[in-house]
Amino acid sequence: MRYIKIHKEGRLILGSLALILLLLNLYIYTKFPLGALVVNIVISALLLFFFAYFFRNPPRKVYLDDASLVIAPADGTIVVVEPTDELEYFGDKRIQVSIFMSVFNVHANWYPVKGTIIKSVHHSGRHMAAFLPKSSNENERSTVVIESEGKTQILVRQIAGALARRIVTYAHAGKNCHLNEHLGFIKFGSRVDLFFPMDTEIFVHVGESTTGNETIIARLNED
Repeated sequence: MRYIKIHKEGRLILGSLALILLLLNLYIYTKFPLGALVVNIVISALLLFFFAYFFRNPPRKVYLDDASLVIAPADGTIVVVEPTDELEYFGDKRIQVSIFMSVFNVHANWYPVKGTIIKSVHHSGRHMAAFLPKSSNENERSTVVIESEGKTQILVRQIAGALARRIVTYAHAGKNCHLNEHLGFIKFGSRVDLFFPMDTEIFVHVGESTTGNETIIARLNED
C-alpha cells in the first residue's frame, strides 16, 4: 500500500500543526454553530494536505556506472545555464546551472556526485525572489564544495527564496558524500545553483524540468 512519507524536517511542523488545528476545531465545536465547524474542518484538512505534500519525501535511488556524471540535486526548473564569475570560492569563471524550486516541488536536496566535502558554510542574507540573478549572492544561502572521486571540485549553493526562512544543510568539511543521500532541505520556495569547470559537458537547458536524484545534469571532464 502506497503512502506519503514525510521528510524528517517536516515531522515536527506537521505534528504541531495537527495538534493546533485539533484544539482549534474543538474550541469551535463548543462555541460556534455546526456550519462554522464544518468550514474549519475543511480548511484544516486542506492545510494538513498542503504541508504533508510540501514535506513529502519520495524514495528515489539512482545507480550509475560512470562517476563523472552529475545528478540533479533538486526538483524544479532550470533557470540559468551560462558562464559566470564564481568569486566566493573558486575566484574564476565557471559554468553556472541553477534550478528554481516552487512551493509545489519536492524540497529535499541530494548530493549531485559521490565524493568528499571540502567546504560547507552558511551565509545570512536577504530573502528576495529566488529566481532573480542577484539572489545567488545576496540571499541567505549555504555553500557546499564537493571534490568528486576524479578530483574535480564543484560548488553547490542552496539559496533561500522570498518564502524560505530556513536552509538545512547536512554537509560538513571532511564528510564522504554519496548519491542517493540528502544534502539538505530548503523550507518553501527556493533555488539551488551548481558551478562547474568550464570544460564540463552540460546536458540541460533553460526551461527544462529536473527531478532530484534522477535527472543527469552534466558530465565532468575527468580523463
